[in-house]
Amino acid sequence: MSLKSIDIVGLGALGVMYAEFFTKTLGKENVRILADRERIERYKKEQITFNGEVCDFQYCDASKENRPSELMLFAVKYGALETAMKESAHLVGENTILLSVLNGIRSEEDLGQKFGREKVVHCIAQKMAAMKEGNAAFCTNKGELAIGVLDGGREENLAAVKELFDRTGFAYSCPEDMRHALWGKLLCNVGVNQTVSLFEGTYRSVQQEGEAREMMKAAMRETILVANAEGIGLSEKDLEDWVTIIDGLNPDGEPSMRQDSKAGRRTEVVLFAGTICELGKKHGIATPVNDQFLEKIK
Repeated sequence: MSLKSIDIVGLGALGVMYAEFFTKTLGKENVRILADRERIERYKKEQITFNGEVCDFQYCDASKENRPSELMLFAVKYGALETAMKESAHLVGENTILLSVLNGIRSEEDLGQKFGREKVVHCIAQKMAAMKEGNAAFCTNKGELAIGVLDGGREENLAAVKELFDRTGFAYSCPEDMRHALWGKLLCNVGVNQTVSLFEGTYRSVQQEGEAREMMKAAMRETILVANAEGIGLSEKDLEDWVTIIDGLNPDGEPSMRQDSKAGRRTEVVLFAGTICELGKKHGIATPVNDQFLEKIK
């Protein structure tokens, strides 16, 4: 299977970044930005920019489209995923492949339950430095997507996505243990995103010794305990590896959750602390730090 087109749902920082890349490599006519009419009118009026340049995207009212999607990439916030799935459901055909660049470990499960697990290629957006202020998206490092299939996913779908990425020069990797990789990214998000948000700081807040850094590590250790109970082999080494990565980030930078909280947007705390607290209760594991995050950030 050779994928000729892609549909993108959601124009946050990542959505804009991917829409800009594929519009340039596949051609505007092969990249649909799916949204409702009101949102499209706002996009056109206010204009989306990427690194200072106005984006020339093909905006499509999802309700008026009827051509099934070859590859549908979801880049909305988790709180908007259910609505996004409903609005685009009629475009998910028998052979449609689904990708989610959302944080956490829930979105692929939601997509699989609604459309079929065999359609989902699991994905982790990582190593990028992207943000969005209003309609202006900025990116200094596009990072990569780590991709793989789990839970009944089709290997031929993974192969098709890899062929598309190879053909367009899109950066990606294929972890040997995709489930471990998904939980590893969650481990990072649970620690750094939530701690920086709670302390209303930057990466510097957790890079220097003190209360914030210790709280970050404590939240990550709760995640390890929950992951182990779920059969995922996270360890203290994973924590140390992620802390090393975090220590190398721009001290003045901010994780996406901090950007959301500053802008008054709903955060992804339910994806991070919410997941850990829920699974902690399931396994009888205390999660006091994540309980605190969930209460104070939400």
